[in-house]
Amino acid sequence: MIRAYAWGFALLALFLLLGYWVHDSAWPLDLAVADALEGFWLTPAGDVVWVVSDLLGPVLPIVMFLVLVFWAVWYRRDAYTFNVLLRSIVLLAACRMVSLFKGVYERDRPRDYVDFSYPSGHVVSMASVAFTGIVLCGWLTRHLLRRVTVIAVVLVVVSAACRVLLDVHWVTDVLGGTVGVTGIGLLVAAALHLIPLKERRVSE
Repeated sequence: MIRAYAWGFALLALFLLLGYWVHDSAWPLDLAVADALEGFWLTPAGDVVWVVSDLLGPVLPIVMFLVLVFWAVWYRRDAYTFNVLLRSIVLLAACRMVSLFKGVYERDRPRDYVDFSYPSGHVVSMASVAFTGIVLCGWLTRHLLRRVTVIAVVLVVVSAACRVLLDVHWVTDVLGGTVGVTGIGLLVAAALHLIPLKERRVSE
């Protein structure tokens, strides 16, 4: 529990500092990657990336929220599952709120595009679903935890890569989104007693 709080505060601080450092500029890494990928979003391959990016974006937390609510209602008589699901809904919402920092930093995009840039809303969405899914799996389907963790990490990386390839986010935007969600996720999960992960006892 203490370790979760320590890592959570550390990652949250890193997220906030990174946003401050880059809010009015682009790091050399940002510029180098943007220059290397210039115009990719206009190619046929870019069209495919757009589709993938749309799928791994803001729609996912909404879908997961609805699924969790339906699941909680369905299992409302199972106190253990119901309690875990309710706390997971709160965790998901808290992680997704990292996107509100866009209005705090007001960072410009690599190219003309709606909304501000830091952190990436798509990556925040995917990371929120990934973090909540891992925690939920640890409580309800522990035998799938390793597999779900690998899939979740891969999807976050793919989502981040898509946003950079489409030149609508800097590398530091997608990195910040991931770090911010992980930090908030650890803090909220610890506060809700979802960390450390616990396997359901047979007697329950």
